Amino acid sequence: MADFQKQTVQWFPGHMAKTRRIIRESLKLVDGVVELVDARIPYSSSNPELNKIIKDKPRIVLLNKCDVADPDATKIWLDYYKSKNRYALAVDCRTGRGLNHFTNTVKKALAPVIAKNEGKGMQGKALRLMVVGIPNTGKSSFINRMAGNAKAKVADKAGVTRQQQWFPVGSGIELLDTPGVLWPKFDAPEVGDKLAFTGAVKDEVTDLETLSCRLLETLSKTHPQAILDRYKLDSIDGLQGWEIFERIGKKRGFLIKGGEIDYERTAVMLCDEFRGGRLGKITLELP
Repeated sequence: MADFQKQTVQWFPGHMAKTRRIIRESLKLVDGVVELVDARIPYSSSNPELNKIIKDKPRIVLLNKCDVADPDATKIWLDYYKSKNRYALAVDCRTGRGLNHFTNTVKKALAPVIAKNEGKGMQGKALRLMVVGIPNTGKSSFINRMAGNAKAKVADKAGVTRQQQWFPVGSGIELLDTPGVLWPKFDAPEVGDKLAFTGAVKDEVTDLETLSCRLLETLSKTHPQAILDRYKLDSIDGLQGWEIFERIGKKRGFLIKGGEIDYERTAVMLCDEFRGGRLGKITLELP
């Protein structure tokens, strides 16, 4: 367990090149782009390649899963996007929170497109938007909530969206779904960690025990009280991630024969509880 810091998160998105091609080819069909990011890691969950692909197309950023993110941090992010002249909303696509502002935001962001259509005598022409985002940011949940049905495939796993689909969502707006895709290389090791913490990288291609230790190492520096409160520990001062991991396993009684800690069960529990917001509303990065 003590060697967890030497390991790196591994992932193998074989469909990446195909998805990039789909996005490029689809751009000529749409008036703008909706990008979903994880409100807990808006920087790490935004694909930097999109800037090169999308270029000057109007873009709306949805900070999804705001229900498990720190609301003060989310406000800071919204102010940051505003300072960059980019439209952004804090939303929770599973409950629909914040999505009541989506239509008006689209009309503001695409005002030049609407004016151009009207100038050509095409009042009321449908506004077409492509929905993009890395795996597990909630694209399908967003589309289903807006479309009022369950046609888009949804799962709490990375990469279940497989093919292009158009969805009319009312108010003269149509959404184009795209597969979730990661980028060729992470620009910093901690980006890979954060993506794995939140489930954007498949658990199947990571070492969950290593990942849990790294998560605890990170939270012990940024949110130590969340660990103490959730797992009823007296202190974690000076402890490494794997030491906190073992104390939590013992505290929960996750033991196997001989009194050894059940590392797999402890790791699964820790990741599930963080992702489900049971450690509190936590954001891992700021602008």
